[in-house]
Amino acid sequence: MVELRSSRVTVRAIAAEAGVSIATVSRVMNGHEHVASDTQELVRRAIERLGAPAPARRGASGGAIYVRCPYVLTDYFGVIVSSIAETLDLHGRRVVLSAGDAARRPGVLAGLAQESGLAGAVLILPPEPATELEALRARGLPFVVVDPSSPLSRDIASVSAANLTAARSVTAHLVQLGHRRIGVIGGPTEWLATQSRLAGHAAALAEAGLLPSPALLRAIEPTADRGYEAAGDLLDLPERPTALVAFNDKAAVGALRAAYERGLRVPADLSITGFDDTDLSRSTVPRLTTVGQPLEEMGRMAVSLLMRLLDRHTVDTLHVELATHLVLRESTGPAPRG
Repeated sequence: MVELRSSRVTVRAIAAEAGVSIATVSRVMNGHEHVASDTQELVRRAIERLGAPAPARRGASGGAIYVRCPYVLTDYFGVIVSSIAETLDLHGRRVVLSAGDAARRPGVLAGLAQESGLAGAVLILPPEPATELEALRARGLPFVVVDPSSPLSRDIASVSAANLTAARSVTAHLVQLGHRRIGVIGGPTEWLATQSRLAGHAAALAEAGLLPSPALLRAIEPTADRGYEAAGDLLDLPERPTALVAFNDKAAVGALRAAYERGLRVPADLSITGFDDTDLSRSTVPRLTTVGQPLEEMGRMAVSLLMRLLDRHTVDTLHVELATHLVLRESTGPAPRG
């Protein structure tokens, strides 16, 4: 019989509460795989109601970790994935990697909990709605989300950068340089990072007694080509902005090209900022003022959280935001007079 923390809560009591057999409760509490997910959930809820300790997680002492990144492994995602893989290796865990378009197949999250040999998962910027992540958690597979695309419930572990604070520092820097008409080339409006950065931008403007202008906002898929198009649209306004804040370094590079084609000097006529501090930001002329994100630390922290969940440790802070830093370079300068 499984030992319980309280003599008043027995396996028999849990079985009666859940409406299942004692053997089923024992299998769930000892982490056996061949128990239907609905039955596991019934037992877990009964355990919670009775105040017994949580049942053993499948693969807590071993098993592979599924790492999913449904995007091309560029210098942004590649750094995160490499950090996760290296840290899991230090923990002696095997990595099952799914990346790119193959990782976007429908129903991939629903099937994870049934995969034999998986102990847990790290999900990078999952495109699925939060309801699917909540359903995965209910199936009992421990996982951590890196850079969530939408707000998550309190009981889903996540790691991200402090996007609001970062965007606030960028706009505050431009305001200090005298810029008042600042264009924003943001990411998709449904992304949590976009929403947080717009809030940070608005906060910095408010401190200067300004309001954000919807006419100066463009929401795009943050690539160099889309950044080029959005920047061109903003720079062709009758009253063009004196500065552009781009969602990432790629979009900022597109903005540099749009400025060059219009004969605008950066930063004498127009300031431009990026985000991420990738190698690209150091390869432009002028080099980009940008935000440094702790990408490697995001990967390490995600693994650390997952290991604690697998070991059934108490985790007081499931949503972790890591600090960023503003990297000042030559693409920003005083607002042009007049």
